[in-house]
Amino acid sequence: MAWPPTLAELKDDKDIAAEDTTDDAALTRRLDAVVEFVERVRPRFNYTADPASTLPAPSADLVLGSLMLAARLYTRRRSPDGMVMMAELGAGRVPAFDPDIERLLGIGRHAKWVLG
Repeated sequence: MAWPPTLAELKDDKDIAAEDTTDDAALTRRLDAVVEFVERVRPRFNYTADPASTLPAPSADLVLGSLMLAARLYTRRRSPDGMVMMAELGAGRVPAFDPDIERLLGIGRHAKWVLG
């Protein structure tokens, strides 16, 4: 998997047909934000594929976590208050974080400690 993740990869991950361009702008906006976020909070990767860099290339778990976070942000746009309506079942709470995404990205409680 190459960095940065693409809109096509995000649509494939969410099972959205490639020819369906209905929400491309919203998906792209969230994917771009996630790419910037990941590059900011996980700076110890060679995101530019610079051959002179000694940093490792972004790993597959970082790419997958980024795709999952972008998909989550896309889904949460319909529930800004953290609640989602489920027809006759009523309302359900959407948690503010996803431990799987945090684990893949190495953020939140899964972040490595940094001293100094």
